[in-house]
Amino acid sequence: MSNLPPPEWIISSRLTDYAQALADMEQRAAAIHAGEGSERIWLLEHPPLYTAGTSADPAELLDPRFPVYDAGRGGRYTYHGPGQRVGYVQLDLTQRGRDVRAYVSALEGWVIDALVLLGVEARRADGRIGIWTDDQNGREAKIGAIGVRVKRWVTLHGFSLNVAPDLAHFGGIVPCGIAEFPVTSLAALGKTASFADVDSALADTLPAFLDKLRPSD
Repeated sequence: MSNLPPPEWIISSRLTDYAQALADMEQRAAAIHAGEGSERIWLLEHPPLYTAGTSADPAELLDPRFPVYDAGRGGRYTYHGPGQRVGYVQLDLTQRGRDVRAYVSALEGWVIDALVLLGVEARRADGRIGIWTDDQNGREAKIGAIGVRVKRWVTLHGFSLNVAPDLAHFGGIVPCGIAEFPVTSLAALGKTASFADVDSALADTLPAFLDKLRPSD
């Protein structure tokens, strides 16, 4: 992977409008595909909103108390809002293996590795995409979500990690279509990590994530 320059690393300090973020991602994806733009990892926060993936079931939108957007990514309904770190990862998979399943697995692994640095034992769960851990009551709970889109081998969307959001806001949906498991956050687990701490952990574990995306022979 040493022959590829590192992706551009951008952190937005203000709440980012979701529609503007979608348009920006589309523009960057087109530029990457055309060889006119660099790969990018964009870390941000959104105002409170719900997004619907391509598999979203309208019955799982229980209380549309916030704006609802058609995200165009895979998956079902999810929540974004203040206190949640969202990472939009835009990579050129023609340079990184052309394996969407491997990409999703590597993305999960990246967030899990970052959580380890933050003192949280997180994991994958068979049959359930996302990042899972045990809450303070010992229940399996979701701390991070994965939702991706791949367009002409360029990735869009990415992950969300619950740092200290209002977890009650998840009550307007069935998060990711999974009703039987609660959601949790770093704050709910008693971790006082700041966004700077989270971003630093993600930066520290970024090389290992990229190293998993090796170009095909």
